[in-house]
Amino acid sequence: MVYNFKQRVKEGKTEVFDPIRKKWLLQTPEERVRQLFILYLLNVKQIPESHISVEKAITVNGLTKRYDLVVFNLERKPEIVIECKAPEVAITQAVVEQAGRYNKTLHARILGVTNGTTHYFFTINFDTEEITPIAF
Repeated sequence: MVYNFKQRVKEGKTEVFDPIRKKWLLQTPEERVRQLFILYLLNVKQIPESHISVEKAITVNGLTKRYDLVVFNLERKPEIVIECKAPEVAITQAVVEQAGRYNKTLHARILGVTNGTTHYFFTINFDTEEITPIAF
């Protein structure tokens, strides 16, 4: 499925419009993946814009980090954490562990990683520490 997002060229640089943050951003490879996944969440998963948070700071092990995407449930608790990488970045164990470190702070039920072509999603049972791969 192909998603179209708003693009423009400003001062010789391509920018993409983020519908969640309501602003134009430099279209880096990672930003393109992030924006395409936002459109997937909005159009396919039918998640309201108000439930999606993009690139916010969190504290992980005493360090300030920024997550890529978090989807909140109706109670405004994190439901899904998604780490986005540029297409040329392989989805390795280290990438999954990075997302997992963010999720130790956020406690989302679903964890995902994507580079735009490869996607892995898991459910997490915090009581049993069981991690189960899922289709998303």
